[in-house]
Amino acid sequence: MFTSIEYDKFRALRVTHVATRLEELIQDEGNDTLTPEQLFLTAVDDALESRRINKVDKLIRQAAFPIPGATVAEVDYRDGRGITPVRMRRYAAHDWRSDPTNLLIISPIGGGKTYLACALAIGACQSEHSVLYYRMDDLARRLVIARGNGIAHQKLLNDLSNIDLLIIDDFLTVGIDSDAASDLFAILANREHRLPTMIASQTGPAHWVAELPDRVAADSIVNRLANNARVINFGQIDMRRHRNGICQGE
Repeated sequence: MFTSIEYDKFRALRVTHVATRLEELIQDEGNDTLTPEQLFLTAVDDALESRRINKVDKLIRQAAFPIPGATVAEVDYRDGRGITPVRMRRYAAHDWRSDPTNLLIISPIGGGKTYLACALAIGACQSEHSVLYYRMDDLARRLVIARGNGIAHQKLLNDLSNIDLLIIDDFLTVGIDSDAASDLFAILANREHRLPTMIASQTGPAHWVAELPDRVAADSIVNRLANNARVINFGQIDMRRHRNGICQGE
């Protein structure tokens, strides 16, 4: 089979995975009827799929989801939640780059907004979109820390402005200061019409305006998020209480 010298050549060409898979296929007696061309093309397809899986896994890790195993298949679609499996599967497979429409998930406490946001965004990762997840309080804190270093601050703003899909969870559950609001405005202004933002919140746009320190900036921020956005409005079902009730019943 292939020698170490030959593998050095494959590494130079960056096709080591193809060579390794081809060697495995050749050694498998079940493939004796396949032509060399069929074996080679199968090895290429398998190597490409392996590379895609590794890329998706990396995207999911880099996104820093609080629920990295969330899937739309496991979402509770009971009546009263305002969502359907067909609609959520469509959102999970959405091409966020070609259609940068924002998505707002409005849910009461315990309504499952974080799980759904993670499930949809993991679907985005599986379509090879880059994603970043932040809770609003954590994002504001990171911006404050970065502000002490001009280069680090600008890098963070650039990263948040250019990620394919930005998720901000618990949006304006508590107010933010004027510096954080200024940074948020800059991020959303840079993303507008280019890249989508997913917001998960217990409240809606009217409340967000009241929580921001400057009315003019507040209107600009909320308009950029809410104008023409898709909206998922959960009902009043408390999924945490429902899950706790099931556990107690068991």
